[in-house]
Amino acid sequence: MSLTPFEHPFLSGLLGDDEISSLFSAEADIDAMIRFETALAEAEADCGIIAKDDATAIVEGLSGFAPDIAALKTGVSKDGVVIPELVRQMRQAVAAPAREKVHFGATSQDAIDTSLVLRLKAATDILATRLAATVAGLTTLSQRDGQRPLMGYTRMQAAIPITACDRICAWRAPLERTAARLAHFAAHGFAVQFGGAAGTLEKLGDRGPAVRAALATRLGLVDRLQWHSQRDTLAEFAGLLSLVTGSLGKFGQDVALLAEMGSEIRISGGGGSSAMPHKQNPVSAELLVTLARFNAAQLAAMHQAVVHEQERSGAAWTLEWLVLPQMTAATGVALLTSLRLLGQIEVLGKSE
Repeated sequence: MSLTPFEHPFLSGLLGDDEISSLFSAEADIDAMIRFETALAEAEADCGIIAKDDATAIVEGLSGFAPDIAALKTGVSKDGVVIPELVRQMRQAVAAPAREKVHFGATSQDAIDTSLVLRLKAATDILATRLAATVAGLTTLSQRDGQRPLMGYTRMQAAIPITACDRICAWRAPLERTAARLAHFAAHGFAVQFGGAAGTLEKLGDRGPAVRAALATRLGLVDRLQWHSQRDTLAEFAGLLSLVTGSLGKFGQDVALLAEMGSEIRISGGGGSSAMPHKQNPVSAELLVTLARFNAAQLAAMHQAVVHEQERSGAAWTLEWLVLPQMTAATGVALLTSLRLLGQIEVLGKSE
């Protein structure tokens, strides 16, 4: 049994997205943190901070490293973060004397935030592909049914005749704009986190910026000054997620209303009713509305998490852990659902 419906034994039949969920598993998180630590060692060797032999020993020692998860859980209960216990175990896996150079110059937040960014970047590639497929599906629907007549509605009242193309354009255009925003963010928004204890990289002296740049290059991330207490970029990303689900919610709401009227759309594979076997419930359309509202509500929490006190925060940081993975999962599910719904629309508009 799971506390989240995204991974619930049966609710995940409606709300599950294995591809996105896997990026937020403990295994994926640990793999990304190991990737950070090995890339850090190599970057520090590149810049003369540690010996190349030490970097090689760290990479070799961590190549097959598998942590004791139970010990990590105990460590988090005491420390509030996983890195102290994880680094302790990593050092045990690396031969002396190189083990003392594991995590050199870094702090817990550097490893945890960079792990998050690496996984969000991978998730964004998945979301962008699905978003492009959704836009393409709407284009195909417009080409097929676009000239069919619909009634236009303003303020929920019948207004004047329009075409299906007019309605579909209102669904597609916001998604196209958000796809462009997401592409720009993917290129410029995912920055390495590396600042050390209080963001000053004090252990690296004047070579700190060079190490950070080399680390970013090795991880395929943007090189940027530490952002330990500057969370506007993550809030911006959450806003993009909410824009995607919000625009899909508009699509779902309109389709549900068309289905309610019954004369302007035909949908195959609707949901059944235990009490009324004749019904074809617009489950996919309704789910898009639900996910739009869910992400809109979560976005407020991400803006609350922008308030990180002084140089580092524990409270606001932990709030992000509760919210951002679920927003990403909700966006993935919404895009999968939109593609399913597009495949269910048999006719949009009245026959001429």
